[in-house]
Amino acid sequence: MRSKVVVGLIVALVAVGLVAGFAMAQAKGGAKLLCVSKKELKGEETVASCLAKGERFAIVDPYGLVRILSPEEIELTKAFNPKAFETRAFGIKYQKLAPVITPLPVSPEVLD
Repeated sequence: MRSKVVVGLIVALVAVGLVAGFAMAQAKGGAKLLCVSKKELKGEETVASCLAKGERFAIVDPYGLVRILSPEEIELTKAFNPKAFETRAFGIKYQKLAPVITPLPVSPEVLD
């Protein structure tokens, strides 16, 4: 009987650890692409369509550091990660709803 209680406690601790680890990973998040010229955007349009209209965007990292993108940076980013501009556009007011920019897969050449 005693061993069943110990096993139950261990399973409970492992489950709590997994849930806590997942929650911390979600909280940390990653960089987000946010519209700075239309603060009220809530995913009605894509980032690409907003850029076509002349809206300005910034990248906000998990630490709250902001980098407003210049037209040159946008063009270079499109060349390296075009899928970043296919996501829904969110303004600063709705930053918590904005998706994290998907990182590029690591190429095998980088690992060598």
